[in-house]
Amino acid sequence: MNHAKARLVDLAHAAGVSTATVSRVLNGKPGVRSDTRDAVHAAAAALHYPLERPTRRPGPVAIMTGELSNPSFAAFAEMADTLLYSAGVPNFVCPAGPSGTSEEQHLETLLTMDIAGIISISGMPANNTLPVEPYERVLEAGIPTVFINSPSEQLEAGFFSCSDAEAVASSVAHLRSLGHTRIGLAVGPDRFLPARRKVAAFRALGFGADSVAMTQFTAEGGQVATGRLVASGHTAIVCGSDLMALGAVREARVRGLGVPEDLSVVGFDDSPLMAFTEPALTTVRQPVGAITSAAVAALLRAMDGTPLDTTEVLFHPDLIIRRSTAPAP
Repeated sequence: MNHAKARLVDLAHAAGVSTATVSRVLNGKPGVRSDTRDAVHAAAAALHYPLERPTRRPGPVAIMTGELSNPSFAAFAEMADTLLYSAGVPNFVCPAGPSGTSEEQHLETLLTMDIAGIISISGMPANNTLPVEPYERVLEAGIPTVFINSPSEQLEAGFFSCSDAEAVASSVAHLRSLGHTRIGLAVGPDRFLPARRKVAAFRALGFGADSVAMTQFTAEGGQVATGRLVASGHTAIVCGSDLMALGAVREARVRGLGVPEDLSVVGFDDSPLMAFTEPALTTVRQPVGAITSAAVAALLRAMDGTPLDTTEVLFHPDLIIRRSTAPAP
């Protein structure tokens, strides 16, 4: 058996000890008898198992994100910066907005630099109209990369996302408990994976296509979607973002409707200040801290030489109930 195939369990079996003991020996931890340590070293030599841990990949980490005017993107970027700084890893943010430098342009520049890794927040893989080749080139260059809310089966990277299905299910369950039966879903374009996942989860709960309005993940998009859904008799709307929810409240007022007296509205993200809107917004809170902590930890391990697990890790959101939802009229 060569070192490319040898695993920790193989080393433990050859040495006649537990994997925990092997791990303590490999990491230089105290509390292991000298003869046991010698047995692990002998087994490692026989299996050609490398005993020295590779040195950490040098350079800063690039945090790739959409436009920072989106409060959700900014929250993830800020948390990533905080965690990396605490780990002693320098970093910088690459905002990729429609009016500025594109994500692909940023990646082309990063390939010319000595960087240790990349964190991509709601990046190109989340948009099915954009190619993933720029990230394939990054990975081929040996740069560890993790993605937040943008999984891809085409890339050998780490993926960490909020569960859109749970977000929709908890929102709908709350509205149904208030007596609403005509519930609509307002989300962004079909090209975005989070929108497609939310629609699939919503339709699975028994709602028809006439209860879905796909526009843009903006306040204006929420206003347009709400106009369509209210016109077709819906009394409650689940929105794909807090910005869309604010647009929904605006459209209700334009139509002379009260929120939540005539129309209940649920957002998504729990962006800063949503507790201070009028009315305070009921919304689904993404676990920004948990998602980012897991992504950063995986990236740091990859920078130390541990391969990334490519299985997408889904995190549970929380429904935060405030004053924008009420019993059905």
